[in-house]
Amino acid sequence: VHVAESGGGSVQAGGSLRLSCTASSSSYSIACMTWFRQTPGKEREGVASIDSDGDTHYADSVRGRFTVSRDNAKNSLYLEMNNLRPDDTATYYCAAATVAPMMCLLTVPMYGYWGQGTQVTVSS
Repeated sequence: VHVAESGGGSVQAGGSLRLSCTASSSSYSIACMTWFRQTPGKEREGVASIDSDGDTHYADSVRGRFTVSRDNAKNSLYLEMNNLRPDDTATYYCAAATVAPMMCLLTVPMYGYWGQGTQVTVSS
């Protein structure tokens, strides 16, 4: 499974950005697709996940501001980020899992396939 993100950039506080991700696989169906983010010196944290049925989960820090969506036919994942804040500045990673328990967890060990990351910078 190959995962690739796009859409990062720089924006002022209060602005919006949309991230995209594609997970290509010839052998496996993608159960969970999730966005993580990481800043230097900190652990990678889960932001938002979505399963193949469209069930979503969000970190408390982004709930109400970010919206995750998915196009199963294209194995594509999106993250619409609104009302961005400086503490949203991070490298954002897309991750995919081909096997999932009852829900798509926002935990790193669940995901075996990762993109290279895309930088999001929010200035005050």
